[in-house]
Amino acid sequence: MMRWLIFILIYIIADLYAFQAFRTITKNNWVLGLYWLISLLVIGNFVYNYYGFNRSDGFSHRHAFAFGFFIALLVPKMIVLIAMLGEDIFRVPQAIYRYFTEGSSAEGNYFASRRDFISKIALGVAAIPFASIIYGIYKGKYNFKVLKYTLTFEDLPDAFDGYKVTQVSDIHSGSFDDVNKVDYAINLINEQESDVILFTGDMVNNKAEELKPYLGIFGKLKAKDGLYSVLGNHDYGDYVSWNSEAAKHQNLEDLKAHQKEIGFDLLLNESRFIERGGQRLALVGVENWGTGGFKKAGDLKKATKDVHANDFKILMSHDPTHWEKKVKDDDYHYHLTLSGHTHGMQFGIEIPGWFKWSPAKWRYKYWAGMYNEMGQFLNVNRGFGYLAFPGRVGIWPEITVIELKKGTATA
Repeated sequence: MMRWLIFILIYIIADLYAFQAFRTITKNNWVLGLYWLISLLVIGNFVYNYYGFNRSDGFSHRHAFAFGFFIALLVPKMIVLIAMLGEDIFRVPQAIYRYFTEGSSAEGNYFASRRDFISKIALGVAAIPFASIIYGIYKGKYNFKVLKYTLTFEDLPDAFDGYKVTQVSDIHSGSFDDVNKVDYAINLINEQESDVILFTGDMVNNKAEELKPYLGIFGKLKAKDGLYSVLGNHDYGDYVSWNSEAAKHQNLEDLKAHQKEIGFDLLLNESRFIERGGQRLALVGVENWGTGGFKKAGDLKKATKDVHANDFKILMSHDPTHWEKKVKDDDYHYHLTLSGHTHGMQFGIEIPGWFKWSPAKWRYKYWAGMYNEMGQFLNVNRGFGYLAFPGRVGIWPEITVIELKKGTATA
């Protein structure tokens, strides 16, 4: 209860400051009343949906949108609050000085009047994240981007020169609310005409049934050498309550069956070999392994029991912390590891080739894009779907296409 009271108090303070700024652009009582009505509806809806919320009960679309609209108002108001508190740093000491030096002879209020231009600038700046978040909720979450990389390896088998891999990750099918947009993205994947399609975990939020409306759509995926997948932390059903362990186990079995129906070969600490012209490429898939309290079911040694040290290896591992803590320093050389998990926090700023920032960097060392250490590559896919916040701002849903080339190793 106490944390809710603190939370509501902070929101009220931000609202009061934002309202002061808002009054600088209009004095119309109807408009001002509409401001409070919208604010109360959004905070009321948020509290209604989240008071007493238990993540184990599941996360619905109404929870997502309540959270999304709350963030859409809170972030701009916090920007206004910071700007106007900055002004108060000067106004308050000045008011105290006037109180003690002028006393009852002071004219008017001890506080100097707010400067309208500061309020207007604060509102103008705050309008940018507000518009961005609203766009992210309605358009950004389906703003699919195809990111292409070419990686060169000296020890790539000649038969695989020019081999194309499409990576998809973090589908989170239970979050989708537009079947047609998902269908468009699946067609976009097929248009890449890659040799193989690799999915790196989190097919659902919690339950296998989330995937049912999309089985036909995902079943359209095609690649010459097939479709392969691994499990992510959400696929195990660990974040919701079950009537019994048997029910939880059956949910995972149902998810495995759904993936098979789509056409995925699910690798559970296993490996497969793709062969061409008498040469082979080792495809390794581990179960989820992550730091920070996430499931550590991945077993790299078990997954590679049939793989030779000199095989060219592509590893699928959902969480990039596995690469950081285990993979890159392993006795085996893993040429390319494909991960996801972070979603790039679904929020950030990217100028391709120039600049990349997201709050995700405070949690993950490797959070989005391609990394290279000791001649081993890691690609952290930004995710195909979304979770919790029903949108994406600046960090768009990603389809990764990686072409493998024979030659001098990529630096």
